[in-house]
Amino acid sequence: MKTSQNGINLIKQFEGVFLKPYLCPANKPTIGIGSCYYEDGTKVKMTDKPITEERALSLLATTLVNYEAIVKGSIKVPLNQNQFDALVSHTYNTGGSKTLFELVNRHTGDEAIRTWFETKYTHGAGKLLPGLVRRRKAEADLYFKK
Repeated sequence: MKTSQNGINLIKQFEGVFLKPYLCPANKPTIGIGSCYYEDGTKVKMTDKPITEERALSLLATTLVNYEAIVKGSIKVPLNQNQFDALVSHTYNTGGSKTLFELVNRHTGDEAIRTWFETKYTHGAGKLLPGLVRRRKAEADLYFKK
């Protein structure tokens, strides 16, 4: 399974497209669509030159494979496309959550999974971030969309 255009659009919506390096809320140099690393594995530095929008999309496509692999390797139950996309978006943003993966694998009730989605990984640098609250809700909504 690969991330659909709906999943890519969700990631782009919340990451934004930045052609020059910037510091994300976690204070990490970032470029493109939430990328902290280039295709060759080198870290983004604040002194890096701007990239094109095409390069940002290419970088997303290249790095998304890693996050898809995390979800595929962690989830042992069948997923529909929306569930996969939501989990990839979450993993792209957070690196993945063993707790979330366990909730899904154990077929925990929908309410518990939605509550977890909407209340965890919503802080950055110790502060509640409204953008992360909106993202987690959007991921939960996509996960439960039929």
